[in-house]
Amino acid sequence: QVQLVESGGGLVQAGGSLRLSCLASGSIKAISSMAWYRQAPGRRREMVAEVFGRTTNYADSVKGRFTISKDSAKLAVYLQMNSLKPDDTAVYYCNADIFPVENGDIGKLNHYWGQGTQVTVSS
Repeated sequence: QVQLVESGGGLVQAGGSLRLSCLASGSIKAISSMAWYRQAPGRRREMVAEVFGRTTNYADSVKGRFTISKDSAKLAVYLQMNSLKPDDTAVYYCNADIFPVENGDIGKLNHYWGQGTQVTVSS
């Protein structure tokens, strides 16, 4: 069974920084991509940043402020968030496309989500 566990959320003042971490564990054969999404109250879940291979993509609202990175050996993805704004307040979710191990062999590509971590930015 594959799990994604996020950490690093919290309360910070506007202009401050936070670093989110997400660790994948379980019967994993390979990870295709990893990403961070967020969902604010009353709003749809949106992609914040994603990484596949050496390619990264960012939402326009976070470009220049957030940096996504991964550690393939640790099955981890990180999100460094600088110059935080009150509009960044949301629950942040880790997301990964993973090939699990099934019956001793590689299974079908599945989409996994973490439980979310709250980020609150005060003005």
